[in-house]
Amino acid sequence: MINNGFVKKSIGTLTLGEKLKKIRSDRRLSLNEISSNTKIQVKYLEYLENGDYDKLPAQVYVKGFLRSYAEFLGSDEHFLIRLYNKELGIRKNLEKSRHNSFQSPLLMLFSKIFPSFKLKNKPVRISSFVVTPRMLVAFSIIGLVVAGVVYLYREVGSFASMPRLVITSPQSNHVINSNSVSVEGYTDRDARVFINDQPVLVNDEGKFREDLTIQSGTNMLQIRAINRFEKENLQVFTLESTYQEPEMETAADDSKEKTENKNKLEISIRVDPGPVWLSVESDGNLVFSGTMLTGAVQSFQAENKIMINSGKGNATFIKFNGKEIGALGDSSGAVRGVTFTGDTRYE
Repeated sequence: MINNGFVKKSIGTLTLGEKLKKIRSDRRLSLNEISSNTKIQVKYLEYLENGDYDKLPAQVYVKGFLRSYAEFLGSDEHFLIRLYNKELGIRKNLEKSRHNSFQSPLLMLFSKIFPSFKLKNKPVRISSFVVTPRMLVAFSIIGLVVAGVVYLYREVGSFASMPRLVITSPQSNHVINSNSVSVEGYTDRDARVFINDQPVLVNDEGKFREDLTIQSGTNMLQIRAINRFEKENLQVFTLESTYQEPEMETAADDSKEKTENKNKLEISIRVDPGPVWLSVESDGNLVFSGTMLTGAVQSFQAENKIMINSGKGNATFIKFNGKEIGALGDSSGAVRGVTFTGDTRYE
C-alpha cells in the first residue's frame, strides 16, 4: 500500500517454534530424523515447535536441546537460546501482571458505578494480650535464627552430598561375546552424566541409556554423575569382550564373495582415541547411533550410499571398499553428512 509516497510493509518476527519449524522445513527433515540424530525425544521437539514451554523439562536441558538442534542443522545456537530466554521472560512478566491486576480494576469500576457504595467497617475487638516492642524484637530474632538454621541445613546437606548414581546394566567384570553394550542407570534429576568424558542425555526422571561399541579384550568404563554443586560420583567398570572379527575367506570363497557383492558398498569405521559419538545411515536408513570407545571397529554395507555423522572427525578413521581413506576430518570438531556412494565421497 502506497501512502504519501511511502510504501507500507508488514514486518513479522518469527517465534522460536516458528523459527525451528522453518529451519527443519528448509532442510526437509522430519521430527523423527532430528530425534534420531540429536537424541532429543520427539515430544520435546514438538513442545519446542508449538511453544508449550510448560511441558518442557528444566531450562538447562532445554538449552542443551537447542544446542544439539543447532549443531545438527548448522544453525546459530546462541540466537536460538537468546530467543528462548526472551520468550520465557515475556511469559513470566505477563503472568505476573495478570495476577497483580486481577481485582483492582473491578473494584475501581464498581466504585464508579455506585459512588455511594462504602465498605462497612467491622468493630475492632481489643484483646487483652499486649504486644510490646521487646516481644517483637524477640520474635523477629527467633524467626531469623530458625530460618537461617533451616536454610544452612538444606544447603550444606545438598553441597556436601554426592549425586546418586546407580548402574543397572551392565555388571562390572562382566564377560560378553559382542562388540557392543548398552549402559543403563539412573541419577538425580539435576545431575549430568558422562561415560568416558562423553556426555549422556538424562531424562526427566533421572534415567539414562547409552549404546557403546567396544573393542575385543578389556574395556574400561568411567561413569560419572555431577550435580549442580559440582560434586561428582564416579564408578569404574571393567568389561571383557571375547568378540572376534569374522575370519578371512579362502581365495575361492573370497572371489565368489566379491563377485556376488561387487555392487555393494562396504565401510569399516575405527575410533582412536575415543569415545566418539557416531550415527550411520545405509541407503537412507539409520543403522547405528551410539558411542564408540577407543579401538572399537564397526562395519556397514549399503547398495547405493552410506552417510556418516561423527562427533570428532580427526578420531574417526574410514576404510571404504577395502581401501584406507584415513580420518573423516582434520579437526576435533563434529563432522556431519559425509556421504560415500560408488567410488565417490562428498560432503
